[in-house]
Amino acid sequence: MKLRQTHPIEMAAAKADISRATGYRITRDPRLPSQKAQPRERRRPGPLEAIFDAEVVPLLKEAPGLRPVAIFEEILRRHPELSPGVRRTLERRIRSWRAQHGAEQDVIFRQMHEPGRMGLSDFTDLSGLGVTIGGQPLAHMLFHFRPPWSGFEHAHVILGGESHVALAEGLQNALWSAGGAPHQHRTDSLSAAFRNLDAATEADLAKRYEALCAHYRMAPTRNNRGVAHENGSIESAHGHLKAAIRDALLMRGTPDFPDLTGYRAFIDEIVGCRNVGAGMRRGPGGSPQKGPVFSPCLQTAPPTSGR
Repeated sequence: MKLRQTHPIEMAAAKADISRATGYRITRDPRLPSQKAQPRERRRPGPLEAIFDAEVVPLLKEAPGLRPVAIFEEILRRHPELSPGVRRTLERRIRSWRAQHGAEQDVIFRQMHEPGRMGLSDFTDLSGLGVTIGGQPLAHMLFHFRPPWSGFEHAHVILGGESHVALAEGLQNALWSAGGAPHQHRTDSLSAAFRNLDAATEADLAKRYEALCAHYRMAPTRNNRGVAHENGSIESAHGHLKAAIRDALLMRGTPDFPDLTGYRAFIDEIVGCRNVGAGMRRGPGGSPQKGPVFSPCLQTAPPTSGR
């Protein structure tokens, strides 16, 4: 109470709009109520005190993969006098024990995405959607590009499997659609594109990919082989985009298209609607910004790549 420094307690309490008794109490003990609160102790013995260390812990050590519900059912079988209401308590103690004494867990740090820094791309298979062209099944994939910060995305129908040519075509179309290029481009390890190739051919494809990124002033990066969560911002988006395409096909009433051009226009319309629905994102200064924040694309043609 700063007013207490220049006024009596009664006047200071009145000016602070508190009672006189509260003013005297604060004068005697200026600590906050949260600082005076004492930790609440148990008011009754825990129902698992004599059981957890003697029976539950040995089960956790002998079979680390046991689910808490299985342990709960076993404990009820051994001790029918226990109430079924101890399940949450048991699960909480098991979770705490595993955090302190269980197997080591992978540590994944939260990724902080900055505007215009990263663009992710990957291929996803759409053959399971049953799309046909003129009644004939269409075996195809989708090249999917997405910067994780803005939510903008671009998709390009690819006939055949993953290859450097497909990657180059899809990436160039994505960058021109976005109106610029991010500082870094990340894709998977290109294992599918490099499959069954000798070392010299694989090195040549890697150089061509690096040259393509250099042309658009992007630093090429790859996630580690077999570590899918490093590309999670695009892997997760695959599922949402495929679900949107599946819904649109159901709403359309048929997965058959007269030609490939019509199907590609169908995909472009879905992606365009999703980009509009992504709405406005806040820039670094808090001002609204729409779409990706990229460096302008060069006005020259990219380096030619052998086919």
